[in-house]
Amino acid sequence: MTEETLQPLPIPVPSIDNQAFWEACNRGEVVIQHCARCDVLRHPPRPMCPGCRSKELGWKKVSGLGTVYSYTVTHQAIHPSLRGRVPWTVIMVDLDEGVRMISHIVDCNAGDVHIGMRVQVIFEEVEAGVTLPYFRPAID
Repeated sequence: MTEETLQPLPIPVPSIDNQAFWEACNRGEVVIQHCARCDVLRHPPRPMCPGCRSKELGWKKVSGLGTVYSYTVTHQAIHPSLRGRVPWTVIMVDLDEGVRMISHIVDCNAGDVHIGMRVQVIFEEVEAGVTLPYFRPAID
């Protein structure tokens, strides 16, 4: 299947809780929600702090650097948009700031991904106004 015939990837539907995250991605930044009362970072974004139950929230820009905590490699196109894109490697990344994100790794063969691997965020505009955060091996 050629790249021209690939179906588009599903795009996120921003909500009141995560709108700021997606807007930051469109600017090429990663921001993580934090509690304005106790300063605990949380991802994915949600309306209430799991620590102190405060509904006061803010956003902090983070480095986008982290370590692969876990991963899985999909060899079957489990969604029509993955036809022509497998193997598709999904990773769980422990960001250096202490929260975990789930994403996709690029610029890396599936067989080279390993737990403990250092990664850095990159951004890909998948359609006009929609930019997704992916990760690639970190350049030291």
